[in-house]
This record gives sequence, C-alpha cells and structure tokens, in this order.
Amino acid sequence: MPALPATMAAIAIRAPGGPDMLVPEQRPLPQLANAEVLVKVAAAGVNRPDVMQRQGLYPPPPGATDIPGLEIAGEVVALGSGSERWKIGDRVMALVVGGGYAQYCAAHETHALPVPSSLTLTEAAAVPETFFTVWHNAFQRGQLTRGETLLVHGGSSGIGTTAIQLGKAFGVRVIVTAGSQEKCDACLGLGADAAVNYRREDFVAATKAATQGRGADVILDMVGGDYIERNYEAAAAEGRIMQIAFQASPKATVDFRRLMLKRLTHTGSTLRARAIPDKAAIARDIEKQVLPLIAQRQVGPLIDSTFPLMDAAAAHRRMETGAHIGKIVLTVAIP
Repeated sequence: MPALPATMAAIAIRAPGGPDMLVPEQRPLPQLANAEVLVKVAAAGVNRPDVMQRQGLYPPPPGATDIPGLEIAGEVVALGSGSERWKIGDRVMALVVGGGYAQYCAAHETHALPVPSSLTLTEAAAVPETFFTVWHNAFQRGQLTRGETLLVHGGSSGIGTTAIQLGKAFGVRVIVTAGSQEKCDACLGLGADAAVNYRREDFVAATKAATQGRGADVILDMVGGDYIERNYEAAAAEGRIMQIAFQASPKATVDFRRLMLKRLTHTGSTLRARAIPDKAAIARDIEKQVLPLIAQRQVGPLIDSTFPLMDAAAAHRRMETGAHIGKIVLTVAIP
C-alpha cells in the first residue's frame, strides 16, 4: 500500500450559520488513539445532527474533531495501538464521533462493522447512524417485539425508512407520519402498514383507527414540542415513547395524568456522547441481529441523493428543504 499523505481534504465549519459556512480545508491526517483504525473514506452519511453542528447548536464532545460527519464507509489503511479486529484493506462502515466529511477518518474498532459484499460503500455509509439509532431505541430500549405496533414520526427520513424496514423484518405493525402524499406513498412502498399525512390528518386518531383503538406500543419521536402530549394520547397502555431528537421544541406543557393512567414509559437517548463500550455493545448486537438481513438485502438504506464531498453545502441545502426521502450521502474521491 502506498504511503499515507501528511494532509487530507476535509470540510470545515467556518462559523455557525447556513450551508455556505461549510468550506474545504486541508487538515493533518487524524492521529489514532488506542484501538482506533484509520479509514480511507469512500462515502459519508449526512445527518440532521451535522446540520445542527453547522448552525452552532450541537457542538462535538470534548476532545472530538470539529470536522462534521457521524458515519463513514471505506477501507482500513492504518491501525492504532491495541487495534486487533481489523486488518489493512478491510472494508468497514463505522459510527464516528465526528470527522466523516474528510478523505480520512479515525474510528474506534468496536464501532465498525464489516461491509457485506452485496453493498456498495456509498450504501454502507448510510447504515451506521440510522441503524444504530433505530435498533438501540426501538428494539433494545423500547423492547419492541413481534406483533406490536410501532409509530414512527418522520417516516420518510433516514431514521424513518430504516425503522419501517426493521419493524417489518421483525414482525411489527408500522405506522408512520410524513408531510406529503409522495412521502406517505414512499413509506407504504417500503412496507409501512399505514402512513399519515400529518398536514391533513390527526396522527392520534389515525393511529387509534389503525390499531382498533388500542394505540401504538412504541413511538419513535424526533419532533418533540406538542407531539409529546399527543404521543401520550396515541400510545397504548404500557406504551414506550422513545425521544431521539427535537425538531420542534425540547420544551412542552404536558398533562402527565395520561402517563400514569396508561403506565407509559417516556425515555430518550443520544449516541454521539455515549461511552465507547455502550456503542460497542450496540454494534455487536446489530452485527448479530441485523447485519445478516442487510447482507441479504432484506433491509438496507434508502438513498435519496449523493453529492461530492466538496459539495457538502449543497447536500445540507437538500436536507434543509425537507424534500429528501431516505439518506443523503457524500462521496469522497481520493487520487
């Protein structure tokens, strides 16, 4: 293998603001910590937290790179001390704490998964963030089981399209909300049992109608705000509401009596700042339970669009329109 360069192209955030604040820079290659690997990035997923970081609303954890990007796929080109699982040349997809918008990125070896031969590296880059999030929240924390009902807000997003497929693969009834008929149709095409256009219908009433009045057992919510109280109304007895983001507001006025009367659980989580062993445990469970389904293409990322790394600003503009269905991915060409 040729010697590694001293520097790499990366996308930096010049200052908090709009997409035009994403600018190309030359940066030194990442220094590897214990049990990390260096990945020559072929593609990187674009996620809502990247937009929030660019806006100054989601700073990286202490000690993490300021380069955005939380998921990558590519080839292992260097091994840090204590790294044992991977070898040079392995194709991996990995969840990272930052640095994905670059030609090279460091990843902890336990947060990487092998890329099945059935997937391109562009497809693989769209797997880690959404599959880790959905699996951990809906299935591990939410204890979603066969025969139950999952309500997913933002059904046409990367998270939503992943949740639909995983839900159906594990025998779950899936109801989604989306903001247009086109998005609802896309969700139904992926296997959703019901799709609610939230601009025209009340998702509480629609969820009750789709479950013969029972409600949803698990609700995956990235909206917050007034959805919180409405989720309590839409939930079944013993329901679990999993909060993964707040696209509306992190604050709400809620009548908590329904929480008590229905014996609901409302919890939430984030991935980026979690301890290394926590994310490693999620990765191992996904490798055992989900990766075989991905390899057989029974489930997989739905790619909305791809952009070259140097057009990261255009990728963010695409995300901010809200028109995308599935994942947006940056492709990285290295001479």
